Amino acid sequence: MSKVGKEKSILGQISNLSHRLVLLLVAPIIISLVLMLYYASRYHNAIDRMETAAKLQTVVKEEIPESAWSIVSGRQTIPESGIYAKIRNVNDTIDSISASASEENSLSLIVARRTMQTLGNYVDRIRDNVEAKVPVVENEAIIEEVRGVASLVGSMLDEYISMEINSTAKLSLSLRIGVLLSAVAEGLIVIFALWVRNRTVKATASSVRLPIERLEQAAARIADGSLDEKIADTDVTELRNLTFQINTMADRLQDMMTKSNQDARNLRKAELRTLQAQINPHFLYNTLDAIVWKAEAGEKDEVIQLTSALSDFFRISLSSGADWIPISQEKKHIEGYLKIQQTRYRDIMNYEIDIPDEIGKYYILKLLLQPLVENALYHGIKIKRGGGTIRVLGRLQDGFLFFSVTDTGLGMSAEQLQELRDRMKKGQPTVSEGSGGFGLVNVNMRIRLYYNLTDDLTIESGADGTTVSFKVPCRTREEIYENESVSG
Repeated sequence: MSKVGKEKSILGQISNLSHRLVLLLVAPIIISLVLMLYYASRYHNAIDRMETAAKLQTVVKEEIPESAWSIVSGRQTIPESGIYAKIRNVNDTIDSISASASEENSLSLIVARRTMQTLGNYVDRIRDNVEAKVPVVENEAIIEEVRGVASLVGSMLDEYISMEINSTAKLSLSLRIGVLLSAVAEGLIVIFALWVRNRTVKATASSVRLPIERLEQAAARIADGSLDEKIADTDVTELRNLTFQINTMADRLQDMMTKSNQDARNLRKAELRTLQAQINPHFLYNTLDAIVWKAEAGEKDEVIQLTSALSDFFRISLSSGADWIPISQEKKHIEGYLKIQQTRYRDIMNYEIDIPDEIGKYYILKLLLQPLVENALYHGIKIKRGGGTIRVLGRLQDGFLFFSVTDTGLGMSAEQLQELRDRMKKGQPTVSEGSGGFGLVNVNMRIRLYYNLTDDLTIESGADGTTVSFKVPCRTREEIYENESVSG
């Protein structure tokens, strides 16, 4: 029972620590937020009052005297001028501002409000004189009084705005002081919270430090490959399940490693069978027949060339089971293939290989170009009346290797091209008919698998022939993964 209580107290201490820290850190934030909202509200109200007072100045100093003069001059009647409505609006607005302003600042507004009564009395005299048809000269004197009183009211409003500005400045100073005090308080609270946190963490960690250290050491040994490493059980409930899971993971990893090694051996056997399946008996028989014919005809040099090309072709095709070969070997491989095929299809096939020697040191997944050349021959040049030319291009572009195989043979229709692209997207591998080699889909899948790419082969085809191109990362021998076989 004591162990259970201790185990629960670990979580309890962490929970209490988090609650205290939250309260300590949130409280000053809330206080600061309330303080800023309060001052912001006062700022907003003061600005609204000043804006309203500024607008009243225009009405009092300009619009009311102009309306009075329009009445006296006979341009407008009293209802048309709206002078009384303007006076009422000014009085109501002053009353509204006075209600929300401080007592100190509202004194100027009270005086302005009383002065507006005097202004209203002058307007009443103008109205009575107009109704009595008094000469304009007498009303002109009253107009001057109206302008003077309006100017006085404007001065009162100016004084109020000035006082409001001073009050706002004091409010700003109070806000700065409040923010400074709040920042100091928050800093002290953060320091106190860190002190509480450190003290609580040390007290909590002392009870679980040793089991965690043992867990870390054992996990590190497992990560280094010691999968038979087992972690001793612990009395800490929070770590007991983790210890069990790590031990279970180590057992499963051991089983997976054993199975993975077996799968790797099976995969190697499958790869060897695939490489053997690439050897086309018909291609071999036809080449040997051509060598015999040349020998019987006494063409010694061509016999040597064909035999050498055939040797290079199969030696590089096998490459001692290697997956990666230098580009120079890949170039030599397709050269041997094309030399042999040109002997058979001399009248219909020409070829050009443009792969610079300076990129020959880089490595490429083997048998990427030969299947494309083979496809160009059997599905482009061979079936076109008059034959054509196969061009192989290789370049280094911005850290990538770009290759293309172009033929001037019989191109594909739009439907055939779309069908081929669909097959490549679906990843449906096939073996080229009559050739025994990898088809375009197979090459596309191998590029995706070994280079971890999502781009497909780029295929362009029309009446002038077909171009198949691809781009793969440039790799040196040192950059090939350790578990991948490399040809010298």
